[in-house]
Amino acid sequence: MVAAPRPGYAAGVSVRPPKRDRRTEDRKLLQPVPYADTSFLETDAWRALRIVGEFVDGFDALARLGPAVTVFGSARTDRDDPGYAAARRLGAGLAGAGFTVITGGGPGIMEAANRGCQEAGGFSVGCSIELPHEQASNPYLDLDITFRYFFVRKTMFVKYAQGFVIFPGGFGTLDELFESVTLVQTGKIDHFPIVLFGSAYWNGLLDWLGREVAGAANIDQPDLQLLRVTDDVDEACEIFVASRIHAAEARANEAADRRTGATDRRAV
Repeated sequence: MVAAPRPGYAAGVSVRPPKRDRRTEDRKLLQPVPYADTSFLETDAWRALRIVGEFVDGFDALARLGPAVTVFGSARTDRDDPGYAAARRLGAGLAGAGFTVITGGGPGIMEAANRGCQEAGGFSVGCSIELPHEQASNPYLDLDITFRYFFVRKTMFVKYAQGFVIFPGGFGTLDELFESVTLVQTGKIDHFPIVLFGSAYWNGLLDWLGREVAGAANIDQPDLQLLRVTDDVDEACEIFVASRIHAAEARANEAADRRTGATDRRAV
């Protein structure tokens, strides 16, 4: 007697259970050919995770630096340029004063500051960025961190520095200058020194800010005092040393006030 076919199947068609995929999840993960659609790697949600990962890596790498100064300036400055020599002397001076030097990790002014710091026995840090046309990191780095995203990188420049030196540069340097002064002006960070090195380069910009921008009441004249201009490496270093001493005294006074307040409350 021939068994009747199962409902939905023609007579004579054998029915087999579907094949089971016997690959374990570990095997799927480790095999060289993507097992699944990888388009999720280009989604905003995945990018958000990468951004968080960059912040975590940066915080983890830089949190123990101690006092530091970030130096900005052009990647196009030649090694025989006077600005290169000045940035190199500045890096050495900051290292001698006990500061770590942080730069964007590239050539030009960045290389000079890192080089001077390292040659003087200081700790030299580069926060590099992935760019299609950017040169490799300079060879004078004790710590080199590479970022995908400009805004993550700029956060590291600001978060772990107690001051900024801005050498002549282009759009990137100007972006870093105005972001720094905006954060100080709005109280997002403490009033750390912002030193513009090279008066011949920066005076025209400062004149325009005072005449046009402050004249139109878009900033207050005192805001211009947030920017210090110098042509002297020793003066620049002294600005940061004095700022560090002032900050230490302020912290000591705050701690004393807290102790006094606690004592007064216990006495009540």
